[in-house]
Amino acid sequence: FQHGKVEIIANDQGNRTTPSYVAFTDTERLIGDAAKNQVALNPQNTVFDAKRLIGRKFGDPVVQSDMKHWPFRVINDGDKPKVQVSYKGETKAFYPEEISSMVLTKMKEIAEAYLGHPVTNAVITVPAYFNDSQRQATKDAGVIAGLNVLRIINEPTAAAIAYGLDRTGKGERNVLIFDLGGGTFDVSILTIDDGIFEVKATAGDTHLGGEDFDNRLVNHFVEEFKRKHKKDISQNKRAVRRLRTACERAKRTLSSSTQASLEIDSLFEGIDFYTSITRARFEELCSDLF
Repeated sequence: FQHGKVEIIANDQGNRTTPSYVAFTDTERLIGDAAKNQVALNPQNTVFDAKRLIGRKFGDPVVQSDMKHWPFRVINDGDKPKVQVSYKGETKAFYPEEISSMVLTKMKEIAEAYLGHPVTNAVITVPAYFNDSQRQATKDAGVIAGLNVLRIINEPTAAAIAYGLDRTGKGERNVLIFDLGGGTFDVSILTIDDGIFEVKATAGDTHLGGEDFDNRLVNHFVEEFKRKHKKDISQNKRAVRRLRTACERAKRTLSSSTQASLEIDSLFEGIDFYTSITRARFEELCSDLF
């Protein structure tokens, strides 16, 4: 906050959002864009979705269900989930709080480099449906990162404040916050009265987001590749990851154009995959999700 307004600080890649990805290699640890960019080469040791693990028990049905879809390994440590990776030639295991703290440390460093002085105080946002255990674990992640966590606040409340909804009009108001993210979809009803926020109701789908739209595109093109080349790429992690990256790009293009092209050189067994998709077909593939 400077010069009377809030400024979002860009990271070292020039982006104003940083993906919550942490990657472990034989030589280093990568965080954010650098981690996400190499995920195709190193899927087993690239960790994301720590937010789905944090504050949960290993036996939690959500954890058990999610584990089936992750390329990285989750192990049981006294009914606490830990992510197991290979790092600098050794097998290491980290709690979700530790993974989240690595991302928070990165954000702290980005802010400090930009501002030119230490940053210690932080407000961290969490989904409105997070329980006490998930909130405490998130706070712990902040502490591990060397932050003084002033408060944990609900994401819809933060959105309402960002839009200045607490400063418009007098008296009690009800607002609906619609938040469709990369992996989750959250709808919250808030009551705002004299600067006080109260979450009245939360709904949504913790497994619906941009990634699900990407999945529909991936499945569509896996089938197309089968038809065209009589080969199934679905078991080749690297090929699927490269296809997913191209699908994510195509999806973004379809926000502003009615057609998007995909061009992937040597996707599988030396075969180049050049194809396209229309916005109408994309919407058809995702119709039940929309």
